[in-house]
Amino acid sequence: MGIKVIKGGLLTTVQDLGRKGYRKDGIIVSGAMDTLALEIGNLLLGNDAAEAGLECTLLGPKLLFETDQLVAITGGNLSPMVDDKPVKMWRPVFIPGGSVLSFGSAVAGCRSYLTVSGGFDLPKVLGSYSTYLKAGFGGYKGRALKNEDELSFKKAYEPKGGVFNWSVGLQLYPEFNDNEIRVMKGPEYELFTGQSIAALFNEYYMITKEADRMGYRLEGAALLLTEPKEMLSSAVTFGTIQVTSNGAAILLMADHQTTGGYPRILQVITADLTKLAQMRSGQQIRFKLVTLAEARQAMLHTEMQLKQLKQTITLKQI
Repeated sequence: MGIKVIKGGLLTTVQDLGRKGYRKDGIIVSGAMDTLALEIGNLLLGNDAAEAGLECTLLGPKLLFETDQLVAITGGNLSPMVDDKPVKMWRPVFIPGGSVLSFGSAVAGCRSYLTVSGGFDLPKVLGSYSTYLKAGFGGYKGRALKNEDELSFKKAYEPKGGVFNWSVGLQLYPEFNDNEIRVMKGPEYELFTGQSIAALFNEYYMITKEADRMGYRLEGAALLLTEPKEMLSSAVTFGTIQVTSNGAAILLMADHQTTGGYPRILQVITADLTKLAQMRSGQQIRFKLVTLAEARQAMLHTEMQLKQLKQTITLKQI
């Protein structure tokens, strides 16, 4: 028993923290765009932080729960409802069997995460539940959810008598209206003109309609090399900003390719990938240059807050 998909939504996929150790074979990491939201959802339910959940994009799915279940909804606010009544996010929510979870309009952010107690009963592929859409494997049949799909739970939910009148404080989660993205210099940063570098940090860049799990194409001042240069394909990662031959910036996201042949001008710091994952077409970005030490400190601060959150949640009765 589990859930039956009444409507699949715009793009609903099974994701975990990614498929590690296979980039040398040309297989991408993939995983949740907003790993922080997924991890918090799992912590709320007492799951392993790497357990898989559903990533719902902009227009969420409509799901029939065939049996009782405890869930958490985190990330972007897509107006979740159970039997057409609004439900709170960032806390454990009990959904009785026979109820329907649906989503309305996107109020803030663009990606919401649904985790369930114990996780979904799906096979791992190369050590991960994540859906690799381009290759068609992982997750649920290697694709986004469709109407009439059925997903089973790993275990039935057994109530322990807890009252879920608490929720997570969001001090560790970024504000949706903050468009500043912190970056470090990329390997080819010094190859660009002074005018291009000035534009990077003094002007806004807008996410165009060409934006998906693979990357965001940005619209803004052209970024030009001081002189033409042939580039060998080199490693790229989530948050790498490449520049095409015509000066356009492309910001790589969770489903990025393993290597790229364009110069890498900037790298978004790990701590700001969550903020980036919740941005959508039409939003503007302003880049702020930071050092490696500052980037490391920001990441350690987030990790420390997650650890404190886990310790606090273990004191609650779930």
